[in-house]
Amino acid sequence: MRTTPFARRRSRRAALRLPLASAILLALTAPALAQEGQTQAEDRLDEVVVTARRVSEKLSQTPVAVSAFSADALQALDARTIGDLQSAVPNLTLHEGDAANAVVYIRGVGQVDSLAFADPGVGIYLDDVYLGRAQGAFLDVVDVDRIEVLRGPQGTLYGRNTIGGAVKYVSKLPAFTPEASLSLGAGNYSALDATASLNLPLVADRLAARASLAYLSRDGFSTNTVNGRDDGDKKTVAGRLALLATPTERFSLLLTADSSNDRPRTSRTPARADAVFGTPANADPFAIQADFNDLSKLTVRGLAATATWQATDAVTLKSITAYRRMGYDAHLDLDATRYAYFGVYDAEEQNQFSQELQASYAGDRLSGTAGVYFFREHDDTISGLYGPAIGLVTGSDNDQYNRSFAGYGQGSYRVTDALSLTAGLRYTYETKHFARTQEYFGAGQTLPVPLGQGLLATDIDTRGDWASLSPKAGIDYRLSDTMFAYASASRGFKSGGFDGRSSDAAGARPYAPETLWAYEVGLKTTLDDGRVNLNLAAFWNDYTNLQLSSFVADAKGNFSALFTNAGAATIRGLEMEVRALLARGLTVSATLGYLDAGYDRYIGPGGVDISQQRHLVNAPKWDGRLGADYTVPLGGFGTLRLDGGASFRSKTYPTVSSSELLAQPFYVTADAQATLTTADEHWSLAASVKNLTDRRYIDHGFDLSDSLGYQLAYYGDPRTWRLTLRYSY
Repeated sequence: MRTTPFARRRSRRAALRLPLASAILLALTAPALAQEGQTQAEDRLDEVVVTARRVSEKLSQTPVAVSAFSADALQALDARTIGDLQSAVPNLTLHEGDAANAVVYIRGVGQVDSLAFADPGVGIYLDDVYLGRAQGAFLDVVDVDRIEVLRGPQGTLYGRNTIGGAVKYVSKLPAFTPEASLSLGAGNYSALDATASLNLPLVADRLAARASLAYLSRDGFSTNTVNGRDDGDKKTVAGRLALLATPTERFSLLLTADSSNDRPRTSRTPARADAVFGTPANADPFAIQADFNDLSKLTVRGLAATATWQATDAVTLKSITAYRRMGYDAHLDLDATRYAYFGVYDAEEQNQFSQELQASYAGDRLSGTAGVYFFREHDDTISGLYGPAIGLVTGSDNDQYNRSFAGYGQGSYRVTDALSLTAGLRYTYETKHFARTQEYFGAGQTLPVPLGQGLLATDIDTRGDWASLSPKAGIDYRLSDTMFAYASASRGFKSGGFDGRSSDAAGARPYAPETLWAYEVGLKTTLDDGRVNLNLAAFWNDYTNLQLSSFVADAKGNFSALFTNAGAATIRGLEMEVRALLARGLTVSATLGYLDAGYDRYIGPGGVDISQQRHLVNAPKWDGRLGADYTVPLGGFGTLRLDGGASFRSKTYPTVSSSELLAQPFYVTADAQATLTTADEHWSLAASVKNLTDRRYIDHGFDLSDSLGYQLAYYGDPRTWRLTLRYSY
C-alpha cells in the first residue's frame, strides 16, 4: 500500500505520543501493584467468560480484542442503551443517528448513512441473530445477561458486514430457579422507566420460561420554539418471552419472541450550525425550530429458535433460526426552521429470515467451529423530500431483496501446552435485486404523495452479486499462568450495492464491496495475584473501497446525493484496558484508545484526489475513560456503592465532508452514581447523573453547504439525572 507524505507525517506524530500512553499505563497500574500484601488473597477480580469465538472461554485467554460487560457492570455504568458503552470501550463510537438508527464505528470503520441501501459496517447481534438494518438496532438495555464488543473484522465466524467488528447483545436465559425483578425510575425531562422480569421453572430441570417487559419514556431534550413543545421525546414499550426446554441432558431448545414499539410525539430535529435561508444559527442547540417533526414510529418484532445438541462429549451441534420484522415511519425536519423548506419523509418496511447451522469440536489438542449461514432480507422504503415552500416535493420507492450464503470454519490446534495456532476461512456469496422509481410533484402537493402520478425522473431495476473469501490466521502463546500473547491477520468484507438516492440511470451501476486486511498483536495479563487485569492491543488496518455518502451540488447547482467507493485508508492504533482492585471494595478501571487514521486516496467530484483535505468519520485520535467504584459496608443496613467516571474524546469529524463547523473538538464528560442496597440484597435505590457538567457536544451532523448552503448539528444528551428503585428475588 502506498504511503503518502501526509500519512508519514501522521505516523511521526503518533510515535511522539506513544510515551504518553506508557506513562498513563504505569500511573494506573503502579498503585494496584503496591497493594500486594495489603489485601487478602481471596480478594480477586471476577473472571469474565465470553463467547466471542462462538464457544465459552475466559476473556483473559481469548486471542481477540473484546470488551465484555456483565449485567452488574452495565448497572454500574448506568447503561440505559447500548450507546452508553461508547465511553467504556476504546476506539468505539456508538450513538443514535438522525433516523432512529444506530451509528457504530470501531477503529474508524463503520457506516454513518441511515438509509436501507447502505449496510452497516459493524454487525449488531441480538442473541446470535444479525440485525440487518440500522433502524431498530440502537437497543435498550433491558434484562440483559451481558454485552460483548468485538473489535476488528470478524469475517470468519460472524461474516456478514462485520468488517469493523461486532456488538453482541445477550439476553438472560430462562433458568430452573424462580427469579423476579422490578425497577421503577424517574428523572428530569419527565423521565419514567418501569421494567419487570419473571423467571419460572415449569417442569423441574426440563422446562422454564422467562418474561420481561419495559416501559421507557421521557420528554425531548430540545424545545421547539415555534410551538413551545419538546422535540425528540421517547415512549417505548418492549417485551420478550423465552421458553427453554431440556428434554434430555444433551439437548436443549430455546424459543424466543421479542417486540418493541417506540411511539414518541415527535422526531429528533437538529440545530442550525450556520444560517439556513436567512434564519441565523442556533444560539442554544436545544432551542430548535421545526415544522415537520410530527411523526416518528419504530416497530420491531422477532421470533427465534435455537436448538443445541451435545452429540458427543467433544461435538456440539447448533441450529439458529430467526425471523424479524421492522417498520419505521418518520418526518424529519432537515432545514431546522419554522418554514417548509426541506423536510424528509421515510416509510420503511423490512423483514429478514436467517438460518445458521454450527458444529463445534473441543478435543484435547484441536478445537474449532464450522457452519453454514443463510440470510434473506426484503426492504421496501418509500421516501422523499418535502419542501413546498421552495417548490421541492419528491417521492421514491426503493425495493430491495438481499440474499447471503456463507460457509465457514475456524479451528485452533494446541501445539504445546503454551503454543496454539488458529486458522479460519469463510466463503460468502451475496446477491441483491434493487428497483427504484423517483417522481417529482408540484409545490402544492401534500402528503402522502400519490406515487405513479408524478413526473417520473428515475426508473431503475437492476441486480448484482458479489463473492468473497475471508481468511484468518493466528498464533497465541501462554508466556506464564498469568500472561497471554497473540497475533493475527484477518480479512473483513462488506457487501456492495446500489445508490438508493440516485436520480438517474447511474444508480444502476453498483458500488463495490469494502475490504479490510487487519493485522493485530495483543497481550492479556493478570497481575498481583488476580487483583489487576491488563489487556493491550496494537493493530494495522489496510482499508479499501470505502463506501462513502456525501451531499453536493450537481452541474446545475441543484441538491445531489452521492454514494460511491471514494477511497482507501490506513488505520493504525493502540488500545488499553485495565481494571485493578486497589483495596477491598475499591476498584479502578481505565481504557485508552489511539488511532492514527488517514485516507491514502479519496477521489472526489471531478476525479480529483482530495485525501489530504479529508479525515475519516468518527475516528478520534484519542479516547479514554477513568472510572472507580467503591463499596462501603453499612453493617446490618446493607451496602453503599459509589460509581463514577470521566471520559474524554479528541477532535472528531462526524461527516464525510470533514466539515470544520461540525467537527467536535476535544471534550470531557463525567458520570456518577450512588446505590444503596439492603442487607438481603433484595432492594436497592440508585441515584445517578450522566453528563454531570452538562457538556454540549456534537455527535452527528449533515453538511449540506455545497448544495443548499447550510449545515446541521445533532447534539449528545445534556445532563440527566435519575432515581431508580429496584427489587429482585
